[in-house]
Amino acid sequence: MSWQSYIDDHLMADIEGNHLTSSAIVGHDGSVWAQSANFPQFKPEEITGIMNDFENPGLLAPTGLYLGGTKYMVIQGEPGAVIRGKKGPGGVTVKKTTQALIIGIYDEPMTPGQVSSCLANPLYKYLVLLVIGLDKRSFAFENR
Repeated sequence: MSWQSYIDDHLMADIEGNHLTSSAIVGHDGSVWAQSANFPQFKPEEITGIMNDFENPGLLAPTGLYLGGTKYMVIQGEPGAVIRGKKGPGGVTVKKTTQALIIGIYDEPMTPGQVSSCLANPLYKYLVLLVIGLDKRSFAFENR
């Protein structure tokens, strides 16, 4: 299975009658591994900011998380493993693996919990454990 088919067939699939607005798998260096057709064009410094927040949790809280020029208010997440942002009726969830970021953008009526379920589905767990790896903090988040 390619990363693109993982995006198309799993991350963008219906979840309890809802689906993500867009999603992507992005390397820690900002390289795009796969993305949905409407995923926003992001700037390298936006990915750098996200990576810096994973290293120093709370760094984005005062300024917000930017992705594709859109500012999201940072809300509760899992330090070093998951960052969540909110903007109006929607938001973004970013999960960190040892090599990549799995990003899901959503609008209402989808909830942050549904997005986390989508990003942590069994196929995701299988793929990241075998192929791109999870850091210890992400793995702990997944098994709660």
